[in-house]
Amino acid sequence: MSEESDSIYKSGKLSRRLKTMGMEKILVSIGLFAAFFTIFSGILPEITHWHQEAEVSREVFGGIPAPMVASFYMSVSVALSCSFWLFAQRSKNYVRGSADNRSTTRRNIHQRIAGLYAALSMKTLLRDRAAGLMHSCIYFGFLGLLTATTILEIDHQLPPAAKFLSGTTYQVYSFLSDQSGVVFLVGCLWAVHRRYIARVNRLARKSEREDAVNIILLISLGVTGFLVEGLRIATLINENQSYSFERWSFVGYPLGQFFNELIAPNQLSIWHRWSWTLHVGLFLMFLIILPATKLRHMVTSPVNMYLSYTDKPEGALREMENLAESDATSFGAGTVEDFTWKQLFDTDACTTCGRCTSVCPANVTGKVLDPRQIILSINDVMTSSGTPVVSPVVTDNETISIMRVGTNDITSRVSAEEVFACTTCKACDDICPVNIEIMDKIVDIRRHYTLMESEFPTELSSAYRGMENQENPWGIAQSQRGDWAKDLTTEVAVIDPAIPSSYTNDQGAFAFDVLYWVGCAGSFDDRAKKTTQALAGLLERAGIRFAILAANEKCTGDPARRSGNEYIFQMLALANIETLNTIAPTTILTQCPHCFNTLKNEYPDFGGSFNVVHHTQYLLDLIESGKLDMSTARFAERVTLHDSCYLTRHNDVVDEPRSVIGSIGGIEVIEMGRNKTNNFCCGAGGGQFFMEEGGDERVNINRAQEAIDTGASTVISECPFCAVMLGDGVAALVSETNVKDLAVVLSEALER
Repeated sequence: MSEESDSIYKSGKLSRRLKTMGMEKILVSIGLFAAFFTIFSGILPEITHWHQEAEVSREVFGGIPAPMVASFYMSVSVALSCSFWLFAQRSKNYVRGSADNRSTTRRNIHQRIAGLYAALSMKTLLRDRAAGLMHSCIYFGFLGLLTATTILEIDHQLPPAAKFLSGTTYQVYSFLSDQSGVVFLVGCLWAVHRRYIARVNRLARKSEREDAVNIILLISLGVTGFLVEGLRIATLINENQSYSFERWSFVGYPLGQFFNELIAPNQLSIWHRWSWTLHVGLFLMFLIILPATKLRHMVTSPVNMYLSYTDKPEGALREMENLAESDATSFGAGTVEDFTWKQLFDTDACTTCGRCTSVCPANVTGKVLDPRQIILSINDVMTSSGTPVVSPVVTDNETISIMRVGTNDITSRVSAEEVFACTTCKACDDICPVNIEIMDKIVDIRRHYTLMESEFPTELSSAYRGMENQENPWGIAQSQRGDWAKDLTTEVAVIDPAIPSSYTNDQGAFAFDVLYWVGCAGSFDDRAKKTTQALAGLLERAGIRFAILAANEKCTGDPARRSGNEYIFQMLALANIETLNTIAPTTILTQCPHCFNTLKNEYPDFGGSFNVVHHTQYLLDLIESGKLDMSTARFAERVTLHDSCYLTRHNDVVDEPRSVIGSIGGIEVIEMGRNKTNNFCCGAGGGQFFMEEGGDERVNINRAQEAIDTGASTVISECPFCAVMLGDGVAALVSETNVKDLAVVLSEALER
């Protein structure tokens, strides 16, 4: 192998070329097979002359001359080939991305099937009832019509003895076919109403023209289908044939009677042929534009949902190589090739429904971030810089002008201001009906801006320096990390990894029930210290032996990683993992959901696998086991719970805090409108706690107002960052509402 070939192979370019050729050949081969099979289906009946002989049935292509039938089969075969060829051209873009193992194995086959089932059953779309029902009408109506056509063609190919579309079976078939057509048209007209009359706010205005073409085409297919049926039945009526069994075609039959009265007898067959030709032409147009317009999501979305499952924990970001040992020349996603092939395929699965944008806390409060536009922009760059250039998800004048540039630079379309407005709350990912991984893409672009261009909000510089020099974003000396314990009545055990006797018993095992990972906020923020002290008191009350690392505990690196500075994250993570692997704690207890998520879900990628629990989970265990006696606990107030994004959406911890609250006597709980996994962010995630916030409104003000509107006297939080943000929001709104962590409320309830 030559040096040049060896270089290409090592860089992965040869691998991508082989994959491109493989995918392209597979799709083209499927297209050719479909084309030849279609032609064969047209030729076979002309050879066999197998006709339906039953009275209660219908003649396939009745009234249509043989040359027109032959043209139909030839045209469909060409259109199918063209459709698959266009999909093959699109596939060249996906494999420009890096590797991403989405193989189907015995271990994940059940999750893969579950994802596909969710797509095909419209389960995820139905999270929004109106949109879900509308799409279901179009989708299931279309499938019903496609199935009816397929069944008719199968019956057409069978010998007389095997034909089954006759008698009662045919009548039921006719009824269900018309029912599918009606459902399909209802869905299409509903779509017109939502998009152009009611004008649902989150729907993309920039795609109105393309959507109009697609909807008109679909409506035309449904309408011409009924016209063909009505004119066929009208011809039967005119010829005085027995047609009473066609009453089961509850749309076609009345239309047939109407056309029989309206059109001259000698013109009926002509009208029938012209309507049939128009219907076939529209179907051919549908096959060709399917891969070239947004309609492609009919294919790509189910495939994307099938491929969406990974072994990666839900709360973990896409891992990166060890930067200290890497010889890579670029980091993050600055070009199309920096994404994985699955991330690129994601962008073609987008339906531009705007659900992601409608729940984005940054967008809702007037920031420039628009998650949907991020996906569309990546797709625009991918398709305009590909070979060949193919149409993006949404085509309009703006996109066409950009396509002429032909750059593969993502930053040409996605600005730093956009991606740094993200709170990484994961609301966009969670609500996406086709499982597009939006947050990972945003963070990957952040990584590029931070690591490659040193372009990030200036306020982060202080936090980065603090994490790099003092090992915490506050920039406070590590020697003060354990000072919160000085106000306690009892001494807290402190572990020194260099002294085994400080953390092991006589048998050499970990000597404590839990290692209490306090976190930076709980150690340095005065308001969060109250939570730290309250939780320590609850542990002592329950007889739990716990210890802290104090100065030996470093920031987990969450603010650095989520804001794109993977280098600082890995520096802190590797140091913490070395410490934790040395002392080998049986359980790590956290009060910060960000620490919880990072320790539990992201450290395993770097060799640190630990049993990590959040304090809401641990307190519930103590209550259920009887170690915390709640019989006398009372908190006679009306409260509302603010769910932490990093507990709910990132880690599915939803019911535990509610169960803890429910164990307190005298308490009245009022849920906010946006709660559980549909909660609204406090605005601190993704490093936002250390940035200045722009836009029309602060995220924490929006959430604080919602909490105040419940009439609760106390807002219960589960996260030190949430507590600070909501506390600031309540203060800014000049409200007397209290904001307290769950541990503080529980402690007060027991003391009362």
